Amino acid sequence: MATVVETYGSAPRPVGSIAVLNQQGQVMGSVSGGCVEDDLADWLRRDVGACVAGTLLTYGKDAEERHRLRLPCNGHIRVWLEPATHALVSSLSQWVCAGQVVCRQLNLSTGTWTLDTPPPATRTALRGDVLHHVLGPRLRAVLIGAGEVSRYLAPIALTLGFKVEVIDPREEYTSTWPHPGCTLYQAMPDDILMEAPPDARTAVLALSHDPKIDDLALMEALKVPCLYVGAMGSVRTTMARRERLTLFELSARQLEQLHGPVGADIGARTPPEIAVSIASDLVAAIRRAPQPRPSPACRR
Repeated sequence: MATVVETYGSAPRPVGSIAVLNQQGQVMGSVSGGCVEDDLADWLRRDVGACVAGTLLTYGKDAEERHRLRLPCNGHIRVWLEPATHALVSSLSQWVCAGQVVCRQLNLSTGTWTLDTPPPATRTALRGDVLHHVLGPRLRAVLIGAGEVSRYLAPIALTLGFKVEVIDPREEYTSTWPHPGCTLYQAMPDDILMEAPPDARTAVLALSHDPKIDDLALMEALKVPCLYVGAMGSVRTTMARRERLTLFELSARQLEQLHGPVGADIGARTPPEIAVSIASDLVAAIRRAPQPRPSPACRR
């Protein structure tokens, strides 16, 4: 198992990126654009027995190596390579499969590691000789409404690594849902969100165009800190929605979570363009980037 522990300059993958390789040359995951993986796979094919303990490797030490490996200009990465032991894989799996976030603290000097629950907002980072590597279950995207925007957004969210749930009580929409990789509920959204409450790894997106459906979801989502809460609609519609939600005892602070109109300001007009704008805003939320202001013209 190869893990990026440090980058300098332009690097193709961030710290914490993982690739798993075997001596047959098969690779899952990524620590670069493919060049470092090729080198690691070649090394394992030649001498897999050499990887009996953790090894720290540096790629891109000089211009010649950066050119050979096709690394970006002036960039280098340090990769920790270690056996993917049963103890490591099973321990991490137990946390993640239980829906828990875990921090693996890896000491690069000794090769030892421990697992623990990280404090809120802990980020993956190398501190001294210890990599604090935060891992967790898939992010969750809850799409309210199975209409056209949701149908374009769902496969994008799946590609971004989200577990996608679609909630719509209307049979005429759920009966023709085209994406089998999603969990589909024909139910009212508040019922589902009360059974499985959203959290800091959840994005709730109200996209049904029906206030009776969207508002029920928002009332549940805005009660807790979420990764992202957004609702589709014009500026006027959004203002009216905020006024309605105040009647249900949602505070001004809770309403600050609401992204409305939803999505990044890219001038989107069509359903697929709106889906791309929402996905862009989700990526910004994941990376904790400043959220761009949405444009009134780009929403229905």
